[in-house]
Amino acid sequence: MTGQATAPEVSPAATAGGAPPGDEFSAPYRVRFDECAPDGLVRTSALLRYAQDLSGAHSTARGYDRAWYTGRGLAWLVRTAEVGVVGSIGHGDELTGTTRVVGFRRVWARRLTEFRAADGPLAAWVRIDWVLTDERGAPTRIPAEFHPLFGGAPGGFPLGRVDPGAPPADGHRFALVVRPQELDPMDHVNNAVYADWLEEAVGQAAAEDVGAGDGPPLVGARSVPRLVRLEFAAAAPPGARLGGVVWPSVPGWSFRLATTGPAPTELLRARIEPVATDA
Repeated sequence: MTGQATAPEVSPAATAGGAPPGDEFSAPYRVRFDECAPDGLVRTSALLRYAQDLSGAHSTARGYDRAWYTGRGLAWLVRTAEVGVVGSIGHGDELTGTTRVVGFRRVWARRLTEFRAADGPLAAWVRIDWVLTDERGAPTRIPAEFHPLFGGAPGGFPLGRVDPGAPPADGHRFALVVRPQELDPMDHVNNAVYADWLEEAVGQAAAEDVGAGDGPPLVGARSVPRLVRLEFAAAAPPGARLGGVVWPSVPGWSFRLATTGPAPTELLRARIEPVATDA
């Protein structure tokens, strides 16, 4: 996806000529103090959490709550997420989030969630590809009744992928240990936490002048506007030791994260880019 950092407000639905018709669900959100970074603006992870919350509330409102899924050994997992921040969102701002399913595949569902300011302008959008899993953690077919209930185009989207490329030898190295407060009710690191790790890694690299040069300024972890793209290859378990590498990849940043040890498992591939003007 390509575009200019000064792009006007835009969402994937708008640039694609409108998303397929689907059942919508909306809810208000007030940006809390603890959801903002030192610059006073909302963290990418908070927008991801809002989008997750809206997805669950939408499903519950249509009769499919967490107990329904648990009783059938089913769970939704995020495989890819894109967060487009197109306006400045700060502490105390009132947003309205609206979510809808815009596409189904055999075991996949794509949701688009838009957050608008109180006076109407688009502030951010989140596009997530979810996969439905069974009690073994294996992908399983989406119930047939979901299609007419939630809408969305069947088979109507290519699966999201993020290819940051191979890290250079001089990339900034990043290490951490999974902490208990980063685990969700499924006992693995919630996908929003990875966005915090990405922001932290890019912030450290930028502070060390990694990638500084005479070229155009890079789209950073806190730039407005920005596009954050995340592909989750595996879930980080409790207490795991992780190692990552982040490097400038004009006009933004690339990031890879994996477990450490003799047989590392790749967990995340991510990019920070300009907000796209075409989807």
